[in-house]
Amino acid sequence: MKKTVLLGALTVAGLAAGAAAAGTLDDVKARGTLNCGVTTGLVGFAAPDANGEWAGFDVSICRAVAAAVLGDSKAVEFVPTTGKTRFTALASGEIDMLARNTTWTFSRDVDLKFEFTGVNYYDGQGFMVPKDLGVSSAKELDGATVCIQTGTTTELNLADFFRANNISYEPVPIETNAEAQQQYLAGACDVYTTDASGLAATRATFDDPAGHVLLPEIISKEPLGPLVRHGDHEWGDVVRWTLNALVSAEELGVTSANIAEVSAGSNNPEINRLLGSEGTLGEMMGLDADWAKSAIMAGGNYGEIFSSNIGEETPVGLARGLNAQWTNGGLLYSPPFR
Repeated sequence: MKKTVLLGALTVAGLAAGAAAAGTLDDVKARGTLNCGVTTGLVGFAAPDANGEWAGFDVSICRAVAAAVLGDSKAVEFVPTTGKTRFTALASGEIDMLARNTTWTFSRDVDLKFEFTGVNYYDGQGFMVPKDLGVSSAKELDGATVCIQTGTTTELNLADFFRANNISYEPVPIETNAEAQQQYLAGACDVYTTDASGLAATRATFDDPAGHVLLPEIISKEPLGPLVRHGDHEWGDVVRWTLNALVSAEELGVTSANIAEVSAGSNNPEINRLLGSEGTLGEMMGLDADWAKSAIMAGGNYGEIFSSNIGEETPVGLARGLNAQWTNGGLLYSPPFR
């Protein structure tokens, strides 16, 4: 679920520079589809159903961008990527954007030459253990075997935590969340560690979710968000402001249920600018005036997307917490649309 730091930064940077030069916005418009990198499968965030139809919290970001640019939320080619392959896929131009539970870090932003366009989920690394293990704290895991995805910040955080607490562990390397789940349930490791949201999503698929415990420790900051290549600022603006549009829509009370009505015009100038009934915000980005309206209609505002995919009424069962609007004590906050 996380991100490769030691990936061959120079190679990735070189690929990124070449791919960005073409102008991704023009490429997506000419192609008629958005190529969006996602995880190989994580319930609630990005997973295909029996018919191959992708759905989830991250998938909704891809669909919103496709709707904003192409007017069609279905015009997306989803490209499954692992912790190891995701950055090469983005840098080489195989995908136009990455929306895959990826943590915004200094080295990824600066050294790997990517541009994070915002945070769509504020997370932190946690630990899951079988209830039968009888452990109530991660500090009690001395000598444990730990399933951990390779090529991720999780590896580095885990090493730091165990070293700081003077305890030891034996890593069990895995490539994908599906492999981690299989190994963990088979008893190949005592513990599975990744982003807490990913642990909740994984546990939701178990036959007996109550038989597994998320330990209280959160050992890192994991601001997750979509990213694009450095140097392609026009495209970065599109992805950034599409995410901002979903966040602002929730704050402003614009929903999938009332958007048709309020898009005709309201007494709130910011809503009018957001939905294109006044001003020229779409034109500034090379998009239609109703780009944000299309993005919001794709799956609802941020709150609707959260609730329907990973919220407390879903099997994943996540509370808003830090991901509540700033007006409700959370960290969600969009710059103004003006």
